Amino acid sequence: MKSSPRSLRLFLAGDVMLGRGIDQILPHPSNPRIFEDYMASAEGYVRLAERLNGPVPRTAGLDYVWGDLLAEDAYRNCDLRIINLETAITTSGKPEPKGINYRMHPANVGVLTAASIDACTLANNHLIDWGRDGLVETLETLEAAGITYAGAGRAARQATAPAPLEVAGVGRVLVLAFGSVTSGIPRHWAATKDMAGINLLPQSVDAAIASVRQQINTIRKPGDIVLVSIHWGGNWGFEVPADHRRLAHALIDSAGADIIFGHSSHHAKAIELHEGKLILYGCGDLINDYEGIGGHDEFRGDLAQAYFPSLNPADGTLTGLEIKQYQRRKFRLEKSDGMATEWLAKVLRGNSDKRSPEFLKADDNTLRLA
Repeated sequence: MKSSPRSLRLFLAGDVMLGRGIDQILPHPSNPRIFEDYMASAEGYVRLAERLNGPVPRTAGLDYVWGDLLAEDAYRNCDLRIINLETAITTSGKPEPKGINYRMHPANVGVLTAASIDACTLANNHLIDWGRDGLVETLETLEAAGITYAGAGRAARQATAPAPLEVAGVGRVLVLAFGSVTSGIPRHWAATKDMAGINLLPQSVDAAIASVRQQINTIRKPGDIVLVSIHWGGNWGFEVPADHRRLAHALIDSAGADIIFGHSSHHAKAIELHEGKLILYGCGDLINDYEGIGGHDEFRGDLAQAYFPSLNPADGTLTGLEIKQYQRRKFRLEKSDGMATEWLAKVLRGNSDKRSPEFLKADDNTLRLA
């Protein structure tokens, strides 16, 4: 084991959706036409938010949507900032026939650099909303902006490759990203030897374990920290499927993962410590344009969580975890109140089958690992 003078501190957030209504308020909006039964123009989602919380600024600054998050000391002091980007970055006008299609104009990519995002995981059910041409343009845009990504590529070799991130004084962090058909990803979106696509997990749990293990082993060196991102499961519901638990445990026990970064649910789900390693089964949405859309109130889809785990670089075990909670208003992250934080603590306690670590609410409404 190597020794390290300090811990590794990360910022992790689940789905970041910068398309549709969000894209319309940024400096370079796409054509607002969308192809949904519910709405014909992306501007309609802006109007829904305005009906609920008042006027949303047009041509907002590139840092606008991040709101209060960027002022947090916890955010500024992170070694790496990693999100699941659930939006194609493209000017493509050919949507996939799936009913909901997210895209952001490439000229708005500064919304990611404004938040100093280091890496985006891309293996999700919206990356190819605007076809494979839209996928390739997304990759090109991220590359030009200097943002690392994992989980998609111009062919399978790139899509399955871990993204290596160097952290001064700590070492190397490998980010791998996988998508599951359980989150609504079409199986034909999988990258092949000759075709762009995403890194799709096999449906069998045993085959998925073997696939992840093989992808880790192709690049891992002694001392590396391995983060495995998985887009899995439906949008609503606190229950963690048994297959998800089995897969997460096996990836830690036998594939060498140090942290499991799960997402797809629109709300926070269970957190677990397994052999000292962190499992986030569902991080919830950080940014979206769902403000003003009714339904599923019991899941508090208006709330957004930012996760700040600290890891021991010598063995990848968790040494600390903070969760900061926000409320989305006018497409912007605003600090939530104490009652919302208490609700989150109750959710984490009540939906982790006693495997969740205990959290304490600090005076600033941060949840901290007890």
